[in-house]
Amino acid sequence: MNMEDLVIASVDDHIVEPPTMFDQHVPAELLAKMPRYITDPDGSAYWYWPHEDKRTYNIGLNAVVGRPKDEYGMEPMNIEQMRTAAWQSAARIDDMNVSGIYTSLCFGTFCGFDGHWFWGAKDKANAERVIQAYNDWHIDEWCAPYPGRFIPTAILPLWDIDATLREVKRVVAKGCRSVSFSANPSVRAKGIKPVHDPFWDPFWAVCDDEHVVLNCHIGTGQSPLYASEQSPISAWISAMPMAIGPDALDLLHLRPLLRHPNLKISLSEGGIGWIPYMLERADFTYKHHGPWVRCDWGGKLPSEVFREHFLSCFIDDKFGCRHYDEVGEDNIAYECDYPHSDCTWPDVAEELWENVKDLPDRVIDKITHANVFNFYEIDPIAVGGGRQNCTVEALRSRATGVDTRIISRSGKDARVQGHSDKPVTARDVWATLAGHAN
Repeated sequence: MNMEDLVIASVDDHIVEPPTMFDQHVPAELLAKMPRYITDPDGSAYWYWPHEDKRTYNIGLNAVVGRPKDEYGMEPMNIEQMRTAAWQSAARIDDMNVSGIYTSLCFGTFCGFDGHWFWGAKDKANAERVIQAYNDWHIDEWCAPYPGRFIPTAILPLWDIDATLREVKRVVAKGCRSVSFSANPSVRAKGIKPVHDPFWDPFWAVCDDEHVVLNCHIGTGQSPLYASEQSPISAWISAMPMAIGPDALDLLHLRPLLRHPNLKISLSEGGIGWIPYMLERADFTYKHHGPWVRCDWGGKLPSEVFREHFLSCFIDDKFGCRHYDEVGEDNIAYECDYPHSDCTWPDVAEELWENVKDLPDRVIDKITHANVFNFYEIDPIAVGGGRQNCTVEALRSRATGVDTRIISRSGKDARVQGHSDKPVTARDVWATLAGHAN
């Protein structure tokens, strides 16, 4: 197999929501109760929810694709500072073609990857309506015009099980069988039950019946904390993927996995190289501590349950790919993370090829796309008219006019001004986000 022959699916990309996202999805009289995008005279931008008097903003590293790396930083950004494909789906298709990605799953941004920004609303009925409008925009405007190119993924009103079930069933009826679910919802918002509580039983049952995949993104559970305020931020960035480990093990211990064979969990942005040890440790713990911790694994090892129910993904993980058999060759997928700072656009195909080129062709196909299509029970290749239309070579032939230049954009980074030779620390980043970087 050659690099040009790859079919690539990414299970972790992101959307910076456009200012007009709610306009077509609620009656005019309800627009005043929807969040709105506001740009201040100084150029800074944020989302404001007047009905709840809440505001939030886009962190810089969430949309730095196409900028020089020395301009990366954590300062809030407005969409004028971003590549258009960060927030416009037609341009995103162009950038996917450039990089050779055929199918993409996209998380939101301003409301959190799991939609948790909406969960604490005082007006719960309106918040549920906001989430419905958000999902309609994502499914109908972002995904629907490009069949086979996106995996629609909804957010949910997890504060209420009845509201959650209503929305799951509603989006399934629209053809969406993928949702963003917090890796540990009880630590994301007050009052939400832990995943092991019977509160969730009807939800697991519906997801099993309807074959709905739960996408648990890093950072939607236990917080990946900094080592100290003087810790270089690169220490946090390096450790971040593995921070999903505790959440992964918590989810692996869900007893409903033993009752619901179609309950599937995708671990987003966590890497794969650490998984063999996690599974080895889980099996050891079961054998060594089982008599007193009394966990029921249904006659299986924890590692077996993981391989039946979980998908993991990587951006660059040559170690993990070399040890694909110990991770589980059916449990590995690729992620681009566009337009975040880790993404390798426009050289996605080249970078991915360096990870998989020495593997058997059947494993390359599994890792690059087949595992994703099987896990989500979709067939984008058939939608696209056959493999010959979905390869890196075919997609890049459609993108010859796309501008891939690295362009400097306005905005300052998080480095301490006047001390550019010093590492950026956690304290610098927090100061930037607080609006008073020194």
